[in-house]
Amino acid sequence: MPKTTKKRRKKKGEGPMPSGGAGLIRFFEDETPGIKIGPTMVVVMSAIMIVAVILGHIWPSIIGML
Repeated sequence: MPKTTKKRRKKKGEGPMPSGGAGLIRFFEDETPGIKIGPTMVVVMSAIMIVAVILGHIWPSIIGML
């Protein structure tokens, strides 16, 4: 004779789990508070920061040559 399992009650508003990447798409579409920066802007700002650091390391050598 098999043991009976208790049925779990679903909470109000609890739906089925999303399959695959559909849940991620739905998650990232939600609006969140904060600054909105696109991926292109992040790459450009990173490149500017890299150039600034390189110039910061080279600049004292250039000043010393003058």
